[in-house]
Amino acid sequence: MNQNGKLITTFEDKFLNNFHTFEPHKKTNTMASITLGGNPVHTSGELPKIGTKIADFKLVKTDLSYTSLADFAGKKLVLNIFPSVDTGTCAASVRRFNESASTLENTTVLCISRDLPFAQKRFCGAEGLENVVNLSDFSEGSFGKTNGLEITDGPLAGLHSRVIIVVDESGTITHTEQVAEIADEPNYEAALAVL
Repeated sequence: MNQNGKLITTFEDKFLNNFHTFEPHKKTNTMASITLGGNPVHTSGELPKIGTKIADFKLVKTDLSYTSLADFAGKKLVLNIFPSVDTGTCAASVRRFNESASTLENTTVLCISRDLPFAQKRFCGAEGLENVVNLSDFSEGSFGKTNGLEITDGPLAGLHSRVIIVVDESGTITHTEQVAEIADEPNYEAALAVL
């Protein structure tokens, strides 16, 4: 139970309940201000601009092989980016995009976090998720840093913030959303509407 008598049941609840006990890291060059349980946290920069090309990336698949943007050439991409599959909100977004992905023509949904590939594989196997590609930025976090979405302070510092980036077949960004409260789900309809 927390100080308000609420039962603590999830990973996110534990972080939100204990948020006040964490000393924030010193901020350097932060751009976006978001919240975790209503408490301000910051990201490493701003999201890439709509109309620009998505930066190339090198991420780890659940079979421990590497993949890059070139592996998805000619496809529309929905990048569902989040802190961890082991939170209720993140799991819900993966399930929702998995459901939508089966109906999207020439579109691949990439679910990107700093989770270990083993955790991503376990989650997808347990949930029966076959329509999304889970990718890990665990080794260097370069994807998060390059795209300005790494959380820089608070209890989730070093993880990715909750972001949606939609990319067309030519690699041009057509939609972005930095979810203002980490515990909230993204606007699925807005992301899917641009496909």
